[in-house]
This record gives sequence, C-alpha cells and structure tokens, in this order.
Amino acid sequence: MKDSVVEEHLYLAFSHKYRDSIFPLHTSISLFLLSYCDCNLFKIFLVPTGEDVGDQRVTKNLLGDLEVHLISRCQLPVVVQSCSLPAVIVKDGKFCRAGLSVVLRHIIQKTYEADPSKKDVLELLGFKKTCLKACAEVSQWTRLCEISIPLAVERFLTASPEHCQAIPPDILQFERKLGEPVRVHNDDKIRRQKLQQQKANAKAAVSVLSKEATEELKAGDVHEHPPPGLELSVAFSKLLVQEASDAVNREEPHIRRTKTSDLPLLDHIFAEGLYFTVADIVLLPCIHQFLVSSKKQGKNLVNLPLISTWYRRVQEVPGVKKAAGKCNMELLRLPELMSAPEEQPQDCSSVPDELEEENEDSHFIGGPRPTMTKLMENGIEAKFSPHPCPNWTIDWTGLPSAVSPGEGKMSRERALRKQQQLNNLVAAVTKLAKPGDVIVDFCSGGGHVGIVLAHMMPSCQVVLIENKELSLIRAKDRSDELGLNNIWFIQANLDYFNGTFNIGVALHACGVATDMVIEHCIRARAAFVISPCCYGFIQNTVKFKYPRSHQFKEILSYKEHMILCRFADQTAVQLPPERRLIGKQCMGLVDLDRAWAAEEHNYSVQVISMEPESCSPKNNMFVGTPT
Repeated sequence: MKDSVVEEHLYLAFSHKYRDSIFPLHTSISLFLLSYCDCNLFKIFLVPTGEDVGDQRVTKNLLGDLEVHLISRCQLPVVVQSCSLPAVIVKDGKFCRAGLSVVLRHIIQKTYEADPSKKDVLELLGFKKTCLKACAEVSQWTRLCEISIPLAVERFLTASPEHCQAIPPDILQFERKLGEPVRVHNDDKIRRQKLQQQKANAKAAVSVLSKEATEELKAGDVHEHPPPGLELSVAFSKLLVQEASDAVNREEPHIRRTKTSDLPLLDHIFAEGLYFTVADIVLLPCIHQFLVSSKKQGKNLVNLPLISTWYRRVQEVPGVKKAAGKCNMELLRLPELMSAPEEQPQDCSSVPDELEEENEDSHFIGGPRPTMTKLMENGIEAKFSPHPCPNWTIDWTGLPSAVSPGEGKMSRERALRKQQQLNNLVAAVTKLAKPGDVIVDFCSGGGHVGIVLAHMMPSCQVVLIENKELSLIRAKDRSDELGLNNIWFIQANLDYFNGTFNIGVALHACGVATDMVIEHCIRARAAFVISPCCYGFIQNTVKFKYPRSHQFKEILSYKEHMILCRFADQTAVQLPPERRLIGKQCMGLVDLDRAWAAEEHNYSVQVISMEPESCSPKNNMFVGTPT
C-alpha cells in the first residue's frame, strides 16, 4: 500500500432511502463499488436533494463501515456546485471529476494506484481499460448502463402498482444484449477451444449413452442449450488470476483448419461479454432493486431468463457477496429460468425513421451536388460573414512559454497553425467578455484555448471541461506552472455540467459535440464562439436530430443532410482544389443549418472563416449572441 495518497472528497446525492438502498441509484452504485474495492481513500459526503441535512440514521444503517458526512448543496465547493453528482475533488483543489462513469473509473484507478496488488480491481476497466469510457451521448451501451437502466428502475419503484405491470423497455434491452454473441479480443482462439470442447463432449456422450439415456433424450429431459462451460472457465479463471485449464489443450489439426465463420459463437457470461467489469458493478444494484420489487409484486420473471442467470452468476464473483453485505444488500437466490418460446421478450426498442432511412440504399449519385442543387433551388447557399477582426493577433513572443501550444509535443508548423486558430477564437471572445464573466472551454483537450483566456483575462473565471483525463491533467500542469488562480478543471461528459456561465467556447468540437455545446450555451443564455470539426461523425442521437433548423428540415431528409456532412470532411490540403471547395461549401451549409437552429432560440449567429484559412482544413467558426 502506498503511503503518499492525497485525500479526495467524494460527493454523492441523497434523495431518500428505500428498502436496502440509498437513492438515487448512482449513489448506491458508487458505495457498492467502494465496498467491492475495499477502498477507504475518499472522504464521503452525502448531499441531500432537499433541505434537511440532519438525518444521521442514514450513516448508521445503510453504509456499513464507510464513514459518511452529510452536507448541504450550498456548502459544496463552487466547482462541484456546477456539476451533477456523483463528483470527486482533491481537497481544496480545483480539479473536479463528475458523472457516474468518470467517478467509478477514478475510484478503480485510485484503488489500484494505492495498492498495485489489487489487479482484480484494475481488471474492472476491461480490455484496454475502456469500459464505460465513451460518453453516453455517443455510446448506446454507456447510456444504457449509466443513465437508462438506473432511471428506468427508479421510475419502476416509484410507480403506483397499476402503472408498473410491464417490464421497463430498458431492462428488456439488457436481456436482449445478454443474448447477443460475444465479441472479445482474441475470440478466434477461444472459439476454437470451444469447438474442440464441443467435439470432445459429443464424443464422450456418444460413448456412454445407454438405452435408458437415449429414452431420456427422446423425452426431452436434456437442455436444448448446454451451459457455456468454456466461457465460464475463461471468465472465472481471469477473476482468479490463473489460466483456464482448457487453454492448455493443444488444438487438433482439424480444429485449426476450421474457417472462422464456422466456429461456434461465444455466450455472454457477464454484462459486456466474458469478463466481469465495472458495467456489472453498475447494473447489479439496479437489477437487484428491480428483482426485489418484482418478487414482492408477484411478477413472473419468465421473460428474463438471461438476466436471472447473470444475476446469479455475478453473485459467484469473489468479493461481490461481501460487498453486498457491507451495503446491506440482501441478494436474492433465484431459481433457474427457461423462457417459453411463445413468451420471448418483445423487441421494444424503437428505431427512429431517420436511422432506418440512413441504412437504406442511397438513391443519390454524384456526391453532394444533387443535395446542394436542391438547396440552391430553394434559395439556400453557404454564406460567410466578414471576419470582425481579421488582422488581430496575440503577441505570442511576449507570453510565458507555458501559454503557447508549442509547449506540447507539436511540430513547429503545427504549433503555428494552432496559434493562428487561437488568434481567431480569442479575438472573438475578447470582444464579448466583460470583467467577472465565466467562460467555459468545452471539449478543452490540453487547454490550448482556456489557458490563453485565463492568462489574458485575469478578471474572468475560466472553466475547462474535458472527458479525457490525461489531456485535462496536462492542462492543469500547464496552469500550475503559470500560477493561474482563475481557472477550474472538470473531467466530465458535457451533460454533467450544469453551471451558469456567460461565454462558451470550443475549438474543434468533434461531430455532435458542437451541437451539444450550442445547446448548453442556449440553455444558459450564454454567447458562444465555436469551431466545429469531424462533420463526418455527425449522426442522429437520442437528443439530436438532423437537419437542425426548420428551414433545412422542410427541404432535406436526414439522408440528404448526412451526405453534406460526409463531404464536409473533404477539405484536407492534399485533396484537389475543386474537391476542397465543395467540402468547404458543404461545411458552410451544415453550419448554416446549425446557425439557423440557434436563431430559432433568439440568437444572432454569424458563420465566419478563420484567418488565414490555411490555419486548419476545418476553418469555420460560429459567433453567437443572445438577442
């Protein structure tokens, strides 16, 4: 165990108690992970959603041996007040981590750093340490685990009996997920082992079959789907940090010659596939509460055989029952369930028409020209406003070296282009900002924009928001070197930031992230200066549908708009000039749609080309102000 571990404060929301859990479920999940990891590195605060902070009984009956303090929201550090809980902050620091997945991943990493012998804890992050790393806006799986299922269970528990007869669609979606074939790293090897095991088992079964056994088979006493023996062996061997016994068997020649397409598929053992991960930690308290409530209501779980099997299997993982006991979770002992063919769960997941349309064969030939012509016939063309200060530039030679983007690992040429990009954004922000303003650098990366703004505008408070931890840590290191005291750092997905601010800025916000930033600014009635990027990654999501504006919706279908987005990425310098020009026009049209959508919310928006345009292939910039 390492001794020099800096104390961090963990803030968890508390709305109410229900049976053996604290709600919201995000809090129960966080406490369960702490118990599973046997982690005492955090000072834990419960933050009641109401006014009463005097209910000390919470800390006695439901939290096991964890020491917990009650605190009102107004007593939270200011940077934490801007975030949705759970959130973690270094004591007296300005670096905050917010949102369930970010906080859970941080707890796991801190536990392992403090005690490297806990390799089983680190394995919770999955292959390449990416489990639940993608934000919920772009990852359906993260959204299901982090948002949809916890909310669905909370609604199920609070609904009146006459309104909670049906299994929530999100629970059914998890059931279907467990029935899908597993794709894991190096699965070809495991599938060949499974084929070899199947052939060996079949050969052994034939050799010992008696007449009585044959009659039993005819009577249907044997399961149609045998238990996934190899998958269980592989999964639990990893939990026990040992090699599966089947893995040492050398493949026979006919097994090695089998085509990959002819190999048997792998069955789910845990939520993400073969291995126990933080996704299982997230889902267990949720599914547990759902099953307990369903049992009390006398509901038949015949439609959830895979979830029932998963629930039993998770209990077999070393440390799970102990952690559940610490959290006063009385895990159920469920019987084996086999779903009747006529009672298979219905596919309640609706696919938006636009997404179905995207999957159809395209009827458009000749790239974006038919779509651009269609817009031109309706009087819509890409148009750019004059640059408000084309010759404005930062005196980079007069700034400390840590302010310059060249401090990183960039080449000199790339650092120069980055400086030119910053000239454009900082010039626009300078014209908008007033002393005392809060400026938020969304998708801040290594802090190129935010650090320049914080250094040049000491009378303003600057907040950097970024999902990638290492990028934000580099930004904080640069800030510490400069001694900046007007800057905060928040590692979180954009949806977990709910603070008030005056100006939002983003340099090369990727794909849908640009629209997320615009939405945040509109909600806060804040001005914005944004340079979009990665138009080809734009697609319909749960929250955003394209086209965005009323004018574009009347003319273009989703598929036609996606054609513009795909060709808007065709602006690289190595492409032919004519193709780059078409790409620039497509960029202008996509951003015009975004600008008009913002103007529907009483904004004045200009779409501008950065100066010089050679500073980046993605050289568009929005400047929007509320009217």
